[in-house]
Amino acid sequence: MNGASPATVDWTPSERERERATYRRSRAVRSTALSAASTIVLVALLWIALTSSPGWPRVQWTYFNLEKAIEAFPAVLAGLWLNIRIMVVCGLIIFVLGLFVAILRTLRGPVFFPFRLAGTLYVDLFRGLPLILVLLLFGYGAPALRLQGLPTNVLFWGCCALVLSYSAYVAEVFRAGIESVHPSQRAAARSLGLSYTQTLRHVVVPQAIRRVQPPLLNDLVSLQKDSGLISILGVVDAVRAAQIETASDFNYTPYVVAGLLFIALTVPMARFTDWVARRQGYAGAGAL
Repeated sequence: MNGASPATVDWTPSERERERATYRRSRAVRSTALSAASTIVLVALLWIALTSSPGWPRVQWTYFNLEKAIEAFPAVLAGLWLNIRIMVVCGLIIFVLGLFVAILRTLRGPVFFPFRLAGTLYVDLFRGLPLILVLLLFGYGAPALRLQGLPTNVLFWGCCALVLSYSAYVAEVFRAGIESVHPSQRAAARSLGLSYTQTLRHVVVPQAIRRVQPPLLNDLVSLQKDSGLISILGVVDAVRAAQIETASDFNYTPYVVAGLLFIALTVPMARFTDWVARRQGYAGAGAL
């Protein structure tokens, strides 16, 4: 070998290895072809069953009217931009508030009992209330109080309802991540001279956040969809804009347009969540 190192020698697969690779490729091609064929057949059967039904012309005009979709698209798209802004702003606040509540619930020692109790009551209250009820209470009730220094805009109070409800769920996600960090990590940090606060900041919380990234992203996907519930307060988002367009002739195509726009947002976010979950080692994440 003239003194060449093993790393510089070209590796040539054996005949048996080439046969195995060829077999695996043929099986993959066969599986892909069968999957595509079965999907096409199923979609074709569903389409034939739908279009051959007696009420299809009426359904087509009511839900799949191309002219109505083109007419309503600009207004629905403008409303969707509000939903996106609500998701971004509320998502950031939810992240901070949820982490704060989770830390309160994990404080140790009897002196912190009131903080743990407050965090537990908050989580139990807003996890027990339906989101739509919280929206109605805050959207219609809070502005009537005319609280000093706070706006009476229903959009503000609707966002407050989303933040309070989702923070309760996110706090539990963070708490699970914090408690999943092995106690030896805390002990090692304290033995190095770090205070309790420094241990949380530099050791526990960073590990907890990395471990709960997939469920946090799932909550973000849910927040994107539930931002449409704010339309019940009269805020002109994508859902409300579709409702306004529908009111003129009772054609529900604008709702379909709004739904497709929401899907166009949530599906990439869901696939990104699956990718993060696979990187974190979650078994079966994103499997079809």
